[in-house]
This record gives sequence, C-alpha cells and structure tokens, in this order.
Amino acid sequence: MLFGVLSISNLPIAQYPDVAPPQVRIDATYTGASAETLESSVTQVIEQQLTGLDGMLYFSSTSTASTGKVSITVTFEQGTDPDIAQVQVQNKVQQAESRLPSSVTSQGVTVKKAQSDFLLIVTLFDKTDRSSSADVADYLISNMQDTLARVQGVGDVQVFGAEYAMRIWLDPAKLASYSLMPSDVETALENQNTQVSSGQIGAQPASKEQQLVATLRSRSRLQTPEQFRHIILKSNTDGSVVRLSDVARVEMGNAEYSSNSQANGHPASGLAIKLSPGANALTTAERVKSTIVEFQSGMPEGYAVAYPLDSTDFIKISIEEVVKTLGEAILLVIVVMFVFLQNLRSTLIPAIAVPVVLLGTFGVLAVFGYSSIR
Repeated sequence: MLFGVLSISNLPIAQYPDVAPPQVRIDATYTGASAETLESSVTQVIEQQLTGLDGMLYFSSTSTASTGKVSITVTFEQGTDPDIAQVQVQNKVQQAESRLPSSVTSQGVTVKKAQSDFLLIVTLFDKTDRSSSADVADYLISNMQDTLARVQGVGDVQVFGAEYAMRIWLDPAKLASYSLMPSDVETALENQNTQVSSGQIGAQPASKEQQLVATLRSRSRLQTPEQFRHIILKSNTDGSVVRLSDVARVEMGNAEYSSNSQANGHPASGLAIKLSPGANALTTAERVKSTIVEFQSGMPEGYAVAYPLDSTDFIKISIEEVVKTLGEAILLVIVVMFVFLQNLRSTLIPAIAVPVVLLGTFGVLAVFGYSSIR
C-alpha cells in the first residue's frame, strides 16, 4: 500500500500508451534544388550511411522541391533507447557531411527524436489587427520559442510561421547588363557582411611608455536594408562602382513564405508543443501555460494567447471517469457483500481489501513502467 501511494504521484500521465517504436528524424535544406537533385545529392548520400545502426527496423525519406527540404525518419525496434539511437544516427550523419553540398552543411543538418503527437498548440494573435502574421511569428520565435522549448517535459516545438530575414530579390536583366552573376552577389555578401575582430591598441608587445590597452570595436555585421544596398559588387576602371541596390531589391521579409496563420480572422502564429518520452502530460502542460502567463505581462498591446488544441482535456476527463468508476465499483462490492452475507464484519473485510488491492496495483504499474492513462 505504501509503495502504491508513493507511485500514484510519480506515475507518468499520457493520453496514449508508449507502444510506438522510437523514431529519429533527420532534416536538411537545399534551397532551390529540384526533387531529383535533393534525392541524388542529399537524401541518398545520407541513406547510404545509415547502416549498422543497432535495432534499426527501416527508414523512410521525403524530398520536397517547393521548400528544398529533406526529411528522413529512422525507425528502431520497440525498447530501443531513443537517446542512444539519436547519438548513433548523429554519428552516421557526420560521416556523410563531407559529401553533402556546401549550402546544405552551411544551413545545418539536424538530428532529433521524432515526436508525432501534439500535447498543446499555442496560438498568439493580435486582436487589434495592427500587426501582420509575420510580426506575430517573429515575436513568437524571438521571445517565446526557446524558453518554451526548455520547459521540463517538452520534447520538441514546431512553429507555424517564420521570423524576419533580409530578402534580396535579384533582377536578372540588370545583372546581365553589368556582366554579373548571382554567385558574384553571394561572394560580395560573404566578404562584406562578416564579423571580424578589430584587435587592441597598446597590447603586448608594447613600449615601456604604453600604459593603457584599448579594445577596438567595429560594426561589421550589416543590420538594415540600407546598409545591404550599399554593398559593392563591382568596381569599374573609370572609378564607378556597382552596388547591390543597382541590381536588386533589398527589404525585410519573412525567412520563408510557406504558411500564413490567422486566429478568428486576426493575424496570428502558432507553436506546437510535443511531449518528451516518459514525461507527465498534465504537469508539462501546466508548466507551459504558467510560462506563457509570465510572457503575457510583457507582450505588445493587443496580443492574446489561445489554445486551439489541448490534449490534456481528454486526459483530465479520463482520470475523472476512472475515479468515478472505481468509486462506483467499490460501493457496489460493499452493497452486494452486505446484502448476501447480512453481516457487517464480513462486509468490512472486502471494504478494506478493495482499496488495498487498488493501491497495490499502482505500485505494479510503476514497476513495469506504465502510465496512469492507457
């Protein structure tokens, strides 16, 4: 009984049992590539390295030309430690990175434990309609995403939207008139938009008269569209220069335009919370919601939060129904025993035995690693 009482508060609570085999997902981006190019230069290169993984059942891959994204899902046998599986897949991906295109490795190849079910979907929207969906998404990603991802019990977060990025729209006709290629623009951006160390004045070795050491700070990373427009692409023999503004339109825009979210007609953005393996769904949801409450005091005027999907409602109802059923069952047992035995002492024995057995059941559930809701 004592072990059962202690187990009740420590048992994980989940909507569905953890019977699905563990999965690890590999994500890569090759912007502008066709589906065939993605398949031959990225997907197949990574798949060829996925050999010798302990407990691997199979893997499946998807190459999307519209977004230039590759997603490979590796499925392992039930009972495989997902953390160990992730480490093994990460090691295999590192072996393949040298054969991947440079633009793919520069954007990063991510490896993480796959989670298919959403615990919560958090929607942030502007009731005043003064902000656009891009504004709301940028605020959500910049201020809330990382904090929510660090909440205990959260396995992963998925944002429906994109943050701001510097968008450079090249004009092919103007590039041709100046005998320039897109690669020339890319080279100029890499060379003139870098973070460099400016060094120090008065550092050792220095003369004996030098008494001060000053660290130099330089503004090397460009921040505004106007600064990007002044990037020099080409210098002519007559002293004239060709700047980025001469061949392109530079503006602040979205990092990607694959989604546009609204909540009840208001500009919005969303964030899906995924539960980590073995975590308590109710406790995790409460932590996420309390963290969001802390954010609400500092949100821009008119911003509001809604929860279009909350799987914990089903869990709470399930728990209430279980408790109700147990209470009714105990009461029926006591009534039936008293009606047939017509003896209070004989009735008292099952009245005490039933709670003892139920508490012991929770202890058995804890030993075998079950959750409270199945």
